[in-house]
Amino acid sequence: MTARLIDGFDREITYVRLSVTDRCDFRCVYCMSEDMTFLPRQQILSLEEIYRVGRVLVELGVKKIRLTGGEPLIRQNILWLVEKLAALNGLQELTMTTNGSRLKTLAQPLKDAGLDRINISLDSLNATRFHEITRTGHLSDVLAGITAAQQAGFQRIKLNSVIMRHRNDDEILTLVNFARQQQLDLAFIEEMPLGNISEHQRIDTYISNEEIRQRIAQEYALLPATDNTGGPARYYRMTDSQSRIGFISPHSHNFCGSCNRVRVTVEGRLLLCLGNEHSADLRAPIRAHTDNDQPLIETIINALPLKPERHYFDLDETPQIVRFMNMTGG
Repeated sequence: MTARLIDGFDREITYVRLSVTDRCDFRCVYCMSEDMTFLPRQQILSLEEIYRVGRVLVELGVKKIRLTGGEPLIRQNILWLVEKLAALNGLQELTMTTNGSRLKTLAQPLKDAGLDRINISLDSLNATRFHEITRTGHLSDVLAGITAAQQAGFQRIKLNSVIMRHRNDDEILTLVNFARQQQLDLAFIEEMPLGNISEHQRIDTYISNEEIRQRIAQEYALLPATDNTGGPARYYRMTDSQSRIGFISPHSHNFCGSCNRVRVTVEGRLLLCLGNEHSADLRAPIRAHTDNDQPLIETIINALPLKPERHYFDLDETPQIVRFMNMTGG
């Protein structure tokens, strides 16, 4: 194929986040409500259909795929999908974001299947608080998963932390020090107003990454890093550590100008922007044309002009995007 994925603002799409499930074994307070209704099985793409989407996107110039959820490691036969995607000619990087709860047993099989890198969510190093934030998770499982990923040989493992004021903002340096001790990267992510949660008001818990950066700078000098992972994080380094500190700041530092990403939800929706509802249905051409990729290709290419220039998040009590993060795809 010679077609390239260029949106209406001359941005080339080279990075796709493929969701493999909307389900999760955690119920993080900023991500979903405590009582969730998940998609019926017939509405979600099969692993074979997800692979087909990934293959077509790589043929159209996508260089990086990140598998997301929900929690991707609860999807049955996920190792099959990892192995199939990893073998695609032209794909330069296959990564995954996980809550880490199942990595103790799956880290080595994932590495053997061809997964290149892994991001692990970790919002607290206090076991009681961790359970409160995740509602169902256990810190010991995640720490064991991190160790297993290190032992499996994954390089540049990254922790993702969502910091909430008066909830876990007293752990900013604790998390930095843990990353330094374990020689891990760490990215702080501002809480995103996706879905209507009742556990707290986001305007009350919001803390900007600039404030987090200033707190860290009181202990460690942060120098802008020159390397780029292809994602939205802005990275800093420390002179006495191999760990990088990243900041993903959808509120305080809009990163849309250079956006090279789209998402595919597990129900086959090509989501063109994290903070908008612009999308296209890929499930229909996938299932109507099982032996012909052209309708799927045309649907993807024709959707690109719908990709907006940027998102506009606000923190009022009514979220502008009603879908939860688990429905969005990581």
